[in-house]
Amino acid sequence: MSAVLTGTGTLTRLALRRDRLMIPVWALVTGGMVASGVGSLEGLYGTAAQRADLAASMTANSSMRALYGPVFDDSLGGLVAWRFGTFAAVLAAVASLIVVVRHTREEEETGRQEMLSAGAVGRRAPLTAALLAALVVNAAVALLVTAGLAGQGAAGALALGLAIGGTGMVFATTAALAAQLTESARLSKGLTGAALGLAFVLRAAGDSGSADGGSFLTWLSPIGWAENVRAFAGERWWVLLLIAAAVLVQAAAAYALTGRRDVGASFLATRPGPAEGRLATAGALAWRLQRGTLLGWSLGYLVGGLVFGGIVVGAADIVGDNEQAREIFERMGGQTALTSAFLATMVSLFGMVAALFAVGSVLRAHGEETSGRAEPLLGCALGRLRWAAGHLVIAFGGSALILLLSGLGLALGYGHDLSAVLGASLVQLPAVWTLAALAVLLWGAVPRAATAAWGVAGLCLALGWIGPALGLPQAVLDLSPFGHLPKLPGQEMAWTPVLLLTALAVALTAAGLTGLRRRDMVG
Repeated sequence: MSAVLTGTGTLTRLALRRDRLMIPVWALVTGGMVASGVGSLEGLYGTAAQRADLAASMTANSSMRALYGPVFDDSLGGLVAWRFGTFAAVLAAVASLIVVVRHTREEEETGRQEMLSAGAVGRRAPLTAALLAALVVNAAVALLVTAGLAGQGAAGALALGLAIGGTGMVFATTAALAAQLTESARLSKGLTGAALGLAFVLRAAGDSGSADGGSFLTWLSPIGWAENVRAFAGERWWVLLLIAAAVLVQAAAAYALTGRRDVGASFLATRPGPAEGRLATAGALAWRLQRGTLLGWSLGYLVGGLVFGGIVVGAADIVGDNEQAREIFERMGGQTALTSAFLATMVSLFGMVAALFAVGSVLRAHGEETSGRAEPLLGCALGRLRWAAGHLVIAFGGSALILLLSGLGLALGYGHDLSAVLGASLVQLPAVWTLAALAVLLWGAVPRAATAAWGVAGLCLALGWIGPALGLPQAVLDLSPFGHLPKLPGQEMAWTPVLLLTALAVALTAAGLTGLRRRDMVG
């Protein structure tokens, strides 16, 4: 047994060194978001009566239960668990799947794992190192949540921390299993992301129909398990055993599969594509490589728009007569009419998340380059700019498509103002394109720093998501390009920032492509 784990310590240290920036930042953002919730909620709902009214209205509102889950306790700790627990669990899951796939299937796809395996490395050491790195992320999140909420009750803080970290480990092992089944890192992330999306939808559907978290659909979801730990509301410690069992079963399956395949191989073979016809152009190849991802984002955005559009009519219940809560919505949405503010907030959040798609689509071209797959193409009569243009059309055009679908879903779910909501969604494009263009610049001019584009996009998402709730100065919020856009629907349209951001995106893209044309290709 020890032979198959030889080299685990060395590989774990390597993984942690490579993620020495991502792991602390992700843990601090996730844990800090939950811990900061105490101060923000206390400022909004300072009396027991206000908190009781909020809990009662949220529990009675099926739309709000679908979004956040039911409120099990009206204490500050219970409200923090309700308001931030689900989204913190999702963030922990996303970090876990990225870490695990990066240090398993991505290493095999680039050929680095084969080189490492030529040394004294056991067959199961890479998988073990990846899971240990994910464990570090989730342990850090759990520790920060527990420490940040300890003042509200040690037992509840520990229960919430373990529930969030445990959910992250469930999806870490899901990613480990997907990495054995698929032949590409992209597909591994896609399968795990689909499982995470399904878990969120099951929990939302279950909670919308049940006010006590006891729906059968909720219990089918690992996110629902974390919710049913009931931190600060008579903790159900036994639910953590369900989370642990899921981690052990999935990890055991992943270990069994990794011992039955060669490095680089998979159990689900990739279907070979045609060598001519549809793939005769660089654009057709880029479409073939990224169409699955675009389809997944498109469906997710359409469904997400329908779901959030359906809860617009219940938005007033979340603030009631609380002026401070109303001000937060207005800072995020920029409109005194609460319904318009809520719509503007949702539109802005969809835009910020769409930037992740755009950045990922740009960096897919960077991955093609570093893996060596671009070199044979460029050795033929295909210029670098034509090759890159195929991927950039997907990045810029695809982000426009998914935002259009999110706006369509919001308008259909809300049942009003189709043109206004669609227009508000498309106004987010210049900011999305600016972040995508920054990724192009980094890839073209400084390819080794290309992945830093993820950090910039994540920072903008954090500023837009939790910045207004934390009362950050407008100057800080304006560090994100989304902070300069008009908050529609509701405000007057302002063309100047839209045109300036569009011009900036064009300039950054041009500079990046110039750098790509002049530099050596990265092998």
